[in-house]
Amino acid sequence: MKATLAPPSSLISLPRHKVSSLRSPSLLLQSQRPSSALMTTTASRGSVAVTAAATSSAEALREGIAEFYNETSGLWEEIWGDHMHHGFYDPDSSVQLSDSGHREAQIRMIEESLRFAGVTEEEKKIKIVVDVGCGIGGSSRYIASKFGAECIGITLSPVQAKRANDLATAQSLSHKVSFQVADALDQPFEDGIFDLVWSMESGEHMPDKAKFVKELVRVTAPGGRIIIVTWCHRNLSQGEESLQPWEQNLLDRICKTFYLPAWCSTTDYVELLQSLSLQDIKYADWSENVAPFWPAVIRTALTWKGLVSLLRSGMKSIKGALTIPLMIEGYKKGVIKFGIITCQKPL
Repeated sequence: MKATLAPPSSLISLPRHKVSSLRSPSLLLQSQRPSSALMTTTASRGSVAVTAAATSSAEALREGIAEFYNETSGLWEEIWGDHMHHGFYDPDSSVQLSDSGHREAQIRMIEESLRFAGVTEEEKKIKIVVDVGCGIGGSSRYIASKFGAECIGITLSPVQAKRANDLATAQSLSHKVSFQVADALDQPFEDGIFDLVWSMESGEHMPDKAKFVKELVRVTAPGGRIIIVTWCHRNLSQGEESLQPWEQNLLDRICKTFYLPAWCSTTDYVELLQSLSLQDIKYADWSENVAPFWPAVIRTALTWKGLVSLLRSGMKSIKGALTIPLMIEGYKKGVIKFGIITCQKPL
């Protein structure tokens, strides 16, 4: 089925609170809102039973995501370093690139994303950044070093947050970057804080894409830029109501391993941003540019170091490795797309 998206009319009205002038990450936090942002489908139904079920399901997903990254992040860092995302390659790149070549491709992913969004070093407008789904903080540390910006990252994984802060300290960046456990669908920040809202491969974990986008917009400062880089399914053709059964079955099998809810398309994201009257909306399909990534992950997993680390890491890591061929199949058959969507919040 097509991802569940709230109708545009429910997205247009954003809370209009006073924009904070505070610039330090330590001062950006406000009290956690007690209500769960994941209960968005329950209010209009007025059913206690439905509310309880939705809350339970959302909590189980959050716990699953946290546990998955608690267990697998150490393995990923050991093999691939501190950038927990795809690399950006030329379409004819070989999977036989050296390990350093693949890590350079991950840095290139960050640079290409910034370039596509029109965020240049010369602008010097990027003063404060939120990294939504920060992993172990690789993007935050890179952006902080590049722009001299203050960055705060959020993740559901306590292990990731601790490791990210430890790495920031080791790299003498703790005065610029900090990391904490928080829900991307209920961010603990005031409205209109961040010059750049950065989401590198976290949108695929969001069970409510409309709420996800609305939160990104809420915390963006007027004139600020939003960058979403994420796994998507293909855009539906005119007249299609859903993916074909075999396509949905393939995605469902991937979802079980990687704790993913319903997928959506790049077009779905664009329509959500349009409904919120965002400006300068741009998007692109970078599937060809990330095609060498998953075969490279398999290649490194089959090395002696990779196999030993994989077995030591635990069952979730092993299941993840066994699911990689499905990701490759999804890209080859055009079911899975790697999309970037950017926009600007009006002044």
